[in-house]
Amino acid sequence: MSRVVLDASALLALLNAESGADLIEAALASDGGIISVVNWAEVLSKAVETGVPPETVRERLERAGVLGTALRIEPVTEEDAATIARLRPITRAAGLGLGDRACLALAKRLGAPAVTVDRAWASISGAAGVEVRLAR
Repeated sequence: MSRVVLDASALLALLNAESGADLIEAALASDGGIISVVNWAEVLSKAVETGVPPETVRERLERAGVLGTALRIEPVTEEDAATIARLRPITRAAGLGLGDRACLALAKRLGAPAVTVDRAWASISGAAGVEVRLAR
């Protein structure tokens, strides 16, 4: 099976044991996952907002056998940047931001499904040309 591309919301749901975490964990265990460095920065930023240093998040995910094994961080390419820009008019009405489009662009480049907990993504899946899997 192909790897899945996680949105920041999906990794946050996993980290915080929120609704949908079990589905995300299962996807990582069976398929493996990739997260854009932009979405990784979002996850770390949310952690910092709650007083958790970025290093703590990395260490926690590494100890859990997620980061570096089931999940890898992928850089944004110049091609991704152009795709992110092209996705803007398609995703704007659904309220998707830059990080969301970075996830979609990576999923599109890799031909992999994007996993999120944000239900707004369901409305743009077809137009974006990316399979979207909602974890909740």
